[in-house]
Amino acid sequence: MGTEATRGTSQLPLLASVILCSLALGRGAVYTSEPEVRVAENKPAKLSCSYSGFSSPRVEWKFAQGDITSLVCYNNKITASYEDRVTFSHSGITFHSVTRKDTGMYTCMVSDEGGNTYGEVTVKLIVLVPPSKPTVNIPSSATIGNRAVLTCSEKDGSPPSEFYWFKDGVLMPTEPKSSRAFSNSSYSLDHKTGELVFDPVSAFDTGEYICQAQNGYGTPMRSEAVRMEAAELNVGGIVAAVLVTLILLGFLILGIWFAYRRGYFDRAKKGTSSKKVIYSQPAARSEGEFRQTSSFLV
Repeated sequence: MGTEATRGTSQLPLLASVILCSLALGRGAVYTSEPEVRVAENKPAKLSCSYSGFSSPRVEWKFAQGDITSLVCYNNKITASYEDRVTFSHSGITFHSVTRKDTGMYTCMVSDEGGNTYGEVTVKLIVLVPPSKPTVNIPSSATIGNRAVLTCSEKDGSPPSEFYWFKDGVLMPTEPKSSRAFSNSSYSLDHKTGELVFDPVSAFDTGEYICQAQNGYGTPMRSEAVRMEAAELNVGGIVAAVLVTLILLGFLILGIWFAYRRGYFDRAKKGTSSKKVIYSQPAARSEGEFRQTSSFLV
């Protein structure tokens, strides 16, 4: 309580200087007592916006989240898409209950009806959501000397979660050489993306891996343990597979050559040749006389 009172007292001189400077320049002053608001999901939230130096103030609130922009308040009235859960007042807007989709930047814009005076201030709203159980992608085996990538992600946490990796129950440091336990390993770890890259993989990297997601709110969540085996490249197996393939290919070529020498291909050609048919017109015959009038020669 004492800390909040001290912070509020320290902000008074700053607000007073903003107001005085704005009035001296002939402009209206717009300010907020809390530029960043953090509140748990499904709880109410107040975004403050105070102003002075406006004869007939017209207030608008704009919401921006990435590339999406929408109006929360227009001309001192809450818009239709927000009217069932947001209330407007001359000191700001109040959400009756926030969701994770409300996280973003809110800009309070104040102007006179004539448009001669204008001012704005931005408030950042962060809706706090604990992380969910992270999803991992860990190869069951990796070849020593090659590159291996392990990934970890979760989509619910707000603010976005950071990711930490454990090997055989031991927290992996960001820099492996900074720890005696991991000095024999070569990897890079990104806490923001959750990506763990071994380049190259060593025999030491065999073990069970767990990813933990945390965002400073709620309980950190851990993934299931997945074991990764680091193995030597099986050169002998590769050579044997190549030799077997070459031998089979040699037998195939030898079989084709033998069939050609025996004339099987020539017989197949003769057997599939088309038969020629010669047809002769029937000769004239007297009535009652029967003789062969046409013949077919094959």
